[in-house]
Amino acid sequence: MRKNPKEIKIIKSPAALQKFSKKMRALGKSIGLVPTMGALHEGHASLIEMSAKNNDITIVSIFVNPTQFGANEDFAIYPRRLKADAKICTEAGADIIFAPNSQAMYPLPLQTFVYNPSLEHLYCGKYRPVHFAGVLSVVAKLFNISLPSKAYFGEKDFQQLHLIKRMVLDLNFPVKIIGAKTIREKSGLAISSRNEYMTQKEKTAANSIYAGMITAKKFCNRRGRPTCLSITVAKLKTIIQKKIQQAGGKIQYIEIANKSDLMPAKKIIPKNTVILLACYFGKTRLIDHLEL
Repeated sequence: MRKNPKEIKIIKSPAALQKFSKKMRALGKSIGLVPTMGALHEGHASLIEMSAKNNDITIVSIFVNPTQFGANEDFAIYPRRLKADAKICTEAGADIIFAPNSQAMYPLPLQTFVYNPSLEHLYCGKYRPVHFAGVLSVVAKLFNISLPSKAYFGEKDFQQLHLIKRMVLDLNFPVKIIGAKTIREKSGLAISSRNEYMTQKEKTAANSIYAGMITAKKFCNRRGRPTCLSITVAKLKTIIQKKIQQAGGKIQYIEIANKSDLMPAKKIIPKNTVILLACYFGKTRLIDHLEL
């Protein structure tokens, strides 16, 4: 955190931010972008600090993107608190907040989307069919508006990060994608803006997500690397499922994927396999991952 933070500048016009970024790039300045939907927390602050340390200019976008929310999802109630977010951005070292409204970002209904047909309907995409097309499309827009040298994302949204990296590779965006480790509470629960939806009882119960994944990982490690290869995907899923369900969680999915291409894993390969899951505690949907 900055000891003497300067007042941060808020830009709401895409054209104005693009003009600013072009000027900075012409001056040889490096730009770091931290895309967010606001309701900032410790995890976001760590990304901002990382960008501020490694770039001349850090831009934080705060935009609750309607195109990535499906019917009956929490778009209308998603936390919006620009003043509090601006304080976090300032203290973490950001220079610019880009805070457009929906009309500024989508003056006409969006007709051109970025899709990944191989991956966007797996895992979270199976249950949120419009989500990843909305995410990739808005991130592409943010890259074109802010012209960053680097962009920073948390690994908590593991599938999202993989899709963004693949988009950048496939479409030749001149942006380096930096993934940062998930920030967790002492209990192991991944810090998320949606955690505030839960009661304290639900939040305590949700600690079982990380506990279940750690139990599965220890089971692999205890068996030893050669033997770990013989452990079935189904066995690991059962270990995690049992922990979460005993705590009262409702599982949406638990999957084991290959880290390299994020396709479903047929066997456990140490250091190249990742647990992906989504579950509910009360009405709150939580996602998490753990590399094996």
